[in-house]
Amino acid sequence: MPLPPTLPPTLPSPQQDPRGFLRGLYDAAVQRALPALTMAPHLPAPPEPGRGRTLVLGAGKAGGAMAAALDALWPRDAPLSGLVVTRYHHVPPAYKARPGRIEVVEAAHPVPDEAGRQAAARIAALTRGLTADDLVLCLISGGGSALLAMPAAGLSFADKQAVNQALLKSGAAIDEMNCVRKHLSAIKGGRLGALCAPARVVTLLISDVPGDAPEVIASGPTVPDASTCADALAICRRYGIALPPAALAGLHSGAFETPKPGDPAFAGHTVHLIATPQQSLEAAAAAARAAGVQAHILSDEIEGESREVGKVHAALARAVARRGQPFARPCVILSGGETTVTVKSPGGRGASSAAAPGRGGRASEFLLGCAIALNGEPGVHVLAADTDGIDGIEDNAGALVTPGTLLRAQALGLKASDFLDRNDAYNFFKPLGDLVVTGPTFTNVNDFRAMLVL
Repeated sequence: MPLPPTLPPTLPSPQQDPRGFLRGLYDAAVQRALPALTMAPHLPAPPEPGRGRTLVLGAGKAGGAMAAALDALWPRDAPLSGLVVTRYHHVPPAYKARPGRIEVVEAAHPVPDEAGRQAAARIAALTRGLTADDLVLCLISGGGSALLAMPAAGLSFADKQAVNQALLKSGAAIDEMNCVRKHLSAIKGGRLGALCAPARVVTLLISDVPGDAPEVIASGPTVPDASTCADALAICRRYGIALPPAALAGLHSGAFETPKPGDPAFAGHTVHLIATPQQSLEAAAAAARAAGVQAHILSDEIEGESREVGKVHAALARAVARRGQPFARPCVILSGGETTVTVKSPGGRGASSAAAPGRGGRASEFLLGCAIALNGEPGVHVLAADTDGIDGIEDNAGALVTPGTLLRAQALGLKASDFLDRNDAYNFFKPLGDLVVTGPTFTNVNDFRAMLVL
């Protein structure tokens, strides 16, 4: 069933208010991914009265909003219960003030905490006693890898936290990180789905990964996994991830292997993507075109080191600005995906060992690399932000670059390259007043980037 048509938002003039125009595109992208607007066409019918129950299980940054949407859409006379875990401060205020039939708890992201461990254990326990007459609705979105924190047998919670922290700093791609995470988990990598057998399972996904692979989103807790323990070991060797003895033993022996495609435990399971990065980019493009600006989507699968991706985007913007190639200006160029940041030691190259570690996430580091490469290119304005409203672990979603960014920074005594060296993009953009602060958006379709070339 198609989604109901929505009109593109009315945006400010890009010539008169480029910042407002770019922020409007971001808002259009986020709006397209809100569960309340996307879930209804994908819901199954409830079990027949007296023949099974409906259990809701879930995890992710959009988990609170997904639970609220499901509670509002599910028939009031049909039984509904369950547990979803989301990131701290990511429960929609209305649902927090008046909880519905689905319990929502909060835990830490991106490094798991005790609240996440307890939530995962409770979710696993809720699967006990399920029958073939029961329906399990699994609400899964990005962030679930950290929020469903249930170590594999023999692995301590502290070990799991340490490996997760090392992965986050390594520069590994999201599919690589999640391959390791799922093999060190007692609930991810299809294990939650297997625990639900013989019940009918319907997984509703909001994708935050390049390619929208269900087995990668939140480390695929409800779907079979084709990756192997050997793959996880190879990734750890590639990025120099030190594994505790219990993890090494479980991976080398194959004891931590995940359920594979074809496993009968997944018979009858269905999976629906209710929101994807591409859909959000298309919504932003439609909004730009409605404002009379041509829009071009590069890809929703762009990966790589954030600063290097920023340089490549800058080169494209310069080509458009100077030669009208490959696109004529004015135009907006959109992209998504999930870049990475390889975190250096505190202080970065050539800095004092006493220097404080930098602050910033993928979006702001992308922008700092982009700003340096643009070097004040006239007519080019860039916004990059995470669609969940949080860039890394900071209070901003992202930031903005304008033709005057570097000159304004120099007037404040800020040298862009120094901030980039120490992964400190947040503290570069903050004194310029160029951070984009939205608060939690209650969805998550990953990186959003928009370059306006006038």
